[in-house]
Amino acid sequence: MNLKAIVAIVLVILGIVVLAYSGITFTTPGETVQFLGMRIETRESHFIPPVFGALALIGGIVLLLLKPRSV
Repeated sequence: MNLKAIVAIVLVILGIVVLAYSGITFTTPGETVQFLGMRIETRESHFIPPVFGALALIGGIVLLLLKPRSV
């Protein structure tokens, strides 16, 4: 398998997963806040909407259907 096929398969799988869950939410560490001698750690929440899953799925399918270039 070449690199293009691997990327296409990964895009198709990720697109299906995002669409199956109606979007994916994940958190990342945020800033650390010092308040009255206390240290408060925050988290930021991020959301990947289903539209990006559909675009990834379509992009992966297109990559799989494209013919390789001859040199």
